[in-house]
Amino acid sequence: MDENKGINLPPAYLDIQEKTRVSGFSMASDVLTGSLLRTLAASKPASNFLELGTGTGLSTSWMLDGMDQKSTLTSIDNDDAFLSIAREYLGSDSRLELVNSDGEDWVMSHLSHRYDFIFADTWHGKYLLLDEVLNMLNPGGIYVIDDMIEQANWPVGHSEKAAKLIQELENRKDLNVTKLVWSTGLMIAVKN
Repeated sequence: MDENKGINLPPAYLDIQEKTRVSGFSMASDVLTGSLLRTLAASKPASNFLELGTGTGLSTSWMLDGMDQKSTLTSIDNDDAFLSIAREYLGSDSRLELVNSDGEDWVMSHLSHRYDFIFADTWHGKYLLLDEVLNMLNPGGIYVIDDMIEQANWPVGHSEKAAKLIQELENRKDLNVTKLVWSTGLMIAVKN
């Protein structure tokens, strides 16, 4: 089995990917992570989705491709230049709300909101404000993070932060956690 063979890309994916390359954004999720996000999104009909760290919208396009028409996705990023790429290609999708905001400001002002699926692809909801974001997850909700295998672009000391986060998630009693040593290294958790 070839994990890269036969993956159907979401509409506009190649256009977003090219704009991402030109923009210099280097932290986009890869195709394998995107494919998994699409499959997981398809398992949550009529659900509320949250993405922390839109970037240029590559992973956003995968989640939208898996979501049904009764679902909604709120996606947050603090860089309007990158968000403008997502807006250009995905902004007409009525299921999507793209928000330009600092992650901490947004999380702290939305603590009462609940989601069925959270993809934390930035510091907030992953290394910062983890408890607050996990409290936003409904029982049975899915929490996904990537980039947990050491990357060439990690700053000095980041390996220790990642190891601490992995241990913290493994030790939580309110989550069932699976680690995938695949793609860039993912963790998937379901809230009890």
